[in-house]
Amino acid sequence: MLSILLIWILSAIALLITSRLVKGFEIQDFTAAMVASLIIGLLNAVLRPILILLTLPINILTLGLFTFVVNAIVLKTAAGMMKSFKIDRWMTAIIAAIVLVIVQLLISFFFKV
Repeated sequence: MLSILLIWILSAIALLITSRLVKGFEIQDFTAAMVASLIIGLLNAVLRPILILLTLPINILTLGLFTFVVNAIVLKTAAGMMKSFKIDRWMTAIIAAIVLVIVQLLISFFFKV
């Protein structure tokens, strides 16, 4: 239970860091980041597997790089559900998806989560 809470908090921190690095990717505060992290987690559990399955041929052709577009769709959907989380354009969402993966990778490396 404690590890789930830690992962949730670290995911919110990763969203805040990404919002500072990518212009057009805005989260108001830590509370909004916590809610956005929860929504993204739920969308990753429900929507992402469906999108991955539907886009499997193009994902194979691009050697997995289309997964960043799927992640951007999840981010953009989460941003559409919240007033305190905004993504300006699709290209911003794709760049934010790439940066978010890198930030989460670094966080998980340092915290061994």
